[in-house]
Amino acid sequence: MMLPARANDARLFLAAFKVPLMRRATLLFPFISAVAFSQTPVKLDPVKWTANTEVGTNGEVDLKAMAVMEEGWHVYALTLPRNDGPLPTIVAHVPSTDYTLVGSVLEDKPEEVEDPNFAMLVRHHSHNATFIQRIKRNSAAAFEVKGTVEYMACNNSMCLPPVTVPLVYKVEAAAQ
Repeated sequence: MMLPARANDARLFLAAFKVPLMRRATLLFPFISAVAFSQTPVKLDPVKWTANTEVGTNGEVDLKAMAVMEEGWHVYALTLPRNDGPLPTIVAHVPSTDYTLVGSVLEDKPEEVEDPNFAMLVRHHSHNATFIQRIKRNSAAAFEVKGTVEYMACNNSMCLPPVTVPLVYKVEAAAQ
């Protein structure tokens, strides 16, 4: 029987040690497993999110969700021109008796470009973006606002599945 060069070399190597067939398989299994599973998948995480607050007037506070994207990556705006393309970014906050939402979420002005992944005009943010929700505090005590941001990150050749990131905004006690 004619074996390929590598297989023949391995057979000769193991035969030199006069190792029974099952024992050979047992000896080779860790080596084969190490080679087969040595390439662990790389998890792409091109967007980092932070949450902070900025105190305004009349008991109002701005909740700021800020994204920093790796070079070449972007996240989509809150609204998009069409519904048959990428998913828009969604910023949500858990209701609480500590505060009342004032208006809707605002965002930095997005870029409007032709997206090669969807072959359509879209609005997105590159490098960094800030999404702001204003609240009116109902309590003078310190409290936390919990929320999430759901977004889709893309570059010029691929898009990652949508991701939901939890956010926690720490609102300090009101000045007396």
